[in-house]
Amino acid sequence: MSYDVDLFVIGGGSGGVRAARIAATHGAKVMLAEEYRMGGTCVIRGCVPKKLMVYASQYHEHFEDAAGFGWTVGPATFDWPTFIAAKDKEIGRLEGIYASNLAKAGVEIVSQRATITGPNSVRLADGRTVTAKLILVATGAAPSMDSTLPGSELTISSNEVFHLAKQPKRIVIAGGGYIAVEFAGVFAGLGSEVTLVYRGAKILRGFDEDLRDHLMAEYARKGIRLIMNETFSAIEKTADGLAVRFRNGHETIVADQVLMAIGRRPNTKGLGLEAAGVALGRNGEIAVDTDSRTNAPSIYAVGDVTDRVNLTPVAIREGHAFADSLFGGKSWTADHATIPTAVFSEPEIGTVGLTEEQARLTGRAVDVYKATFRPMKNTISGRESRMLMKLLVDGETDKVLGVHICGPDAGEMIQLVGIAVKIGATKAQFDATMAVHPTAAEELVTMRTPSAKYARSAVN
Repeated sequence: MSYDVDLFVIGGGSGGVRAARIAATHGAKVMLAEEYRMGGTCVIRGCVPKKLMVYASQYHEHFEDAAGFGWTVGPATFDWPTFIAAKDKEIGRLEGIYASNLAKAGVEIVSQRATITGPNSVRLADGRTVTAKLILVATGAAPSMDSTLPGSELTISSNEVFHLAKQPKRIVIAGGGYIAVEFAGVFAGLGSEVTLVYRGAKILRGFDEDLRDHLMAEYARKGIRLIMNETFSAIEKTADGLAVRFRNGHETIVADQVLMAIGRRPNTKGLGLEAAGVALGRNGEIAVDTDSRTNAPSIYAVGDVTDRVNLTPVAIREGHAFADSLFGGKSWTADHATIPTAVFSEPEIGTVGLTEEQARLTGRAVDVYKATFRPMKNTISGRESRMLMKLLVDGETDKVLGVHICGPDAGEMIQLVGIAVKIGATKAQFDATMAVHPTAAEELVTMRTPSAKYARSAVN
């Protein structure tokens, strides 16, 4: 059967763009539809603009710390509109690069919505029907909002937060994951009064307990108010701002903005997946196998829409594996094990491998190495913020099972440490590596005495 294209990609985010470009370089005829802006969540309203905001938020501490090193810095002020304009200019530049790279590879871009109408066909918003040998869905995810909450229409999500006309002087953030934690640090750094509300006992569920405790202590030190085991009951507009009321008895808090960062849901609604019989999971995600294939043989999906590991580099790797396997004659799959990741909180977190709880649940013997200290810069600046470094080691094989860091440049460190953990390095090999002095990272190769040792145990 003859088709209009070899591959039709729905979604111009990280996974879709990589898959389209690689497939085209392998000689495939590719069309990609994106109804909003090229680059997807990461580039347009996610990782990239968020990291720029993190950078902006760090300067106030840099100015303060400079005094301890002999610098005299005059009164510093932050102008939100100036920063937002600079951020938008950079995002526009990156968006142009994405589109340009696709065009150079020979991908045809259609800037409109595409809906699946069958196993091998899609309908564009302008009414055209395009047939394709294969269809790849890479539509990502969107912020979850609680429509049952009275006053929910008064709140914003992580989409709108990047485009506020002015900086909120008071902000309440709901959630305890990456997005909530990162924006709490950003707005606190920019001088806003921040309250973080989470339904659980600690932020960052699933992370190592020491990391969670350490960051919560650092946030409290920075003046971020943490309200745990609590949820909203209603939000009302008043003359003084938005009044946030709670279910479990905390007093009403008045803020200028309320950011809902309570999770994200796969973007599958209205895609026409049912027309091709594509199966969805209980959270609306597209169910796929290890090759990213759905139950419909001609339809694949990558990235957050599959709700596997929702990180930009993972989507890119999945898209690349798909294109190489289906069009390049090089069959491989994205490995979802031992993925290093960072939380751009302040201080930031870098983590790879097992948490202490996960390691002990395997039943193996576990040695724990842990250090907390003031980074060298803080000794002269007078800042009290401390750094945490933690290694988890198999007590019998000596293999490093996990590395957890909270402190300056943790994200940069964990990228490199992730290589060692991925290839199965041992604690002895860490110890045999010469330290780079003076750095904070040298602690990773100089810890010699375990802070705790756990014997092998039976696994239930």
